[in-house]
Amino acid sequence: MTQEAMIENRTFDEIRVGDTASTTRTLTERDIQLFALVSGDINPAHLDADYAATDLFRRVIAHGMWGGGLISAVLGTELPGPGAIYLSQLLRFTQPVGLGDTITASVTVSEKRAERGIVVLDCRCVNQTGEQVIIGQAEVKAPTEKVRRPRTILPEVRLRDHDGYRQLIELTSNGEPEPTAVAHPCSAAALSAAIEAAEAGLIAPVLVGPEAKIWKTAEEAGKDIRPFRLVPAEHSHDAATKAVALVRSGEARLLMKGSLHTNELMGAVVSSATGLRTERRISHAYVMDVPDHPTPLIITDAAINIAPTIDEKADIIRNAIDLAHVIGIEEPRVAILSAVETINPDMQSTLDAAALCKMADRGQISGGLLDGPLAFDNAISEAAAKEKGIVSPVAGKAEILVVPNLEAGNMLAKQLTFLGGADAAGIVLGARVPIILTSRADSLRTRLASCAVAVLLARAALKAAPGLAETARP
Repeated sequence: MTQEAMIENRTFDEIRVGDTASTTRTLTERDIQLFALVSGDINPAHLDADYAATDLFRRVIAHGMWGGGLISAVLGTELPGPGAIYLSQLLRFTQPVGLGDTITASVTVSEKRAERGIVVLDCRCVNQTGEQVIIGQAEVKAPTEKVRRPRTILPEVRLRDHDGYRQLIELTSNGEPEPTAVAHPCSAAALSAAIEAAEAGLIAPVLVGPEAKIWKTAEEAGKDIRPFRLVPAEHSHDAATKAVALVRSGEARLLMKGSLHTNELMGAVVSSATGLRTERRISHAYVMDVPDHPTPLIITDAAINIAPTIDEKADIIRNAIDLAHVIGIEEPRVAILSAVETINPDMQSTLDAAALCKMADRGQISGGLLDGPLAFDNAISEAAAKEKGIVSPVAGKAEILVVPNLEAGNMLAKQLTFLGGADAAGIVLGARVPIILTSRADSLRTRLASCAVAVLLARAALKAAPGLAETARP
């Protein structure tokens, strides 16, 4: 075991007045978040930049005891080190510590009390410019026995800030709530999803379903539905038909799935006589917020098209590119996935990928950069792509993942969700209006993100076709 990997104390007999030890650390946003998680101190002066800008110091500052923790770390690991018992600590905070400040915490032995084995230490923290930020004094009972042990390797901690979804929701802040037909909101989860989105200012829900059942659900869920319009329907199929009719008539600009099966709602959507089909193939996309991944990942199609043809995949890609544009990705990188990154005549997905890339070269698919076939690892990992010798503007940087079939997409999305801790906001594309698909297992954050994506799509469509009247406004 190397010296650097060991931790060793100083016993009472070894300690001399004037002995000193120190540690240095630069304050990061992660430090503040971790301290808030452990302590429960969520004072906005530490966590809310907008609030902090109006506060006394005009910036985000560290919790006072973050600096105190540095002093504790020196006492527990350096001087005296393992075996020391912390008895008391006096601290005075003389200057705030802000993000990016480099703090050196030092302790110096000022007194030894032999009768009780107590050591008194002067404590001091200074920043990178030499300003004193904390002064104080500590009393510890020093160890009498020598301790030398391997340093404990700390676990890796991952923080999720959900910035991607927060930014999506913020993009909708300037505008009126979108009138939304909610088909059969007859479960607490479905009704709550619609009401929460309304409370967030995203949608103006029109509740379509059996009146008595909706009122009973609202009562059981503790929700007030009096502000919302209610359109009676006999059952779930009827609710789907009537919700679609509200969209066709212009009374709603979005469609939202309630507690009916997806195929019931989509049956009404794809009806040739009364549905919402366009010249595009209807497809599903997940906008996924994956921990430690720098940007949202769009996975398509994981819910609608079971085994899409090349033509259908082309529309799936076009829909996903339009979605990417709306959420702020100007030229999305599109990876067409397979199990391998080379063309294999025995693997149809690789042949489809090659054909789709050629279609993009000829202008049949535009608005994004396509490459494929790519395996999942070299689509999202630059290191994996480099290892395979793949030179491509897409490999390792993909923002849209086009899966070979529904099974692959569904398994990929659920693996990221349940094993990787990702959130998956679902949306159906290619119809006359965006269709919001939420799940009972979705968090409030995910439900709001699904609605936010739909709102952005609806507003983009209106901007592209300003001749469409605002008939759906309440």
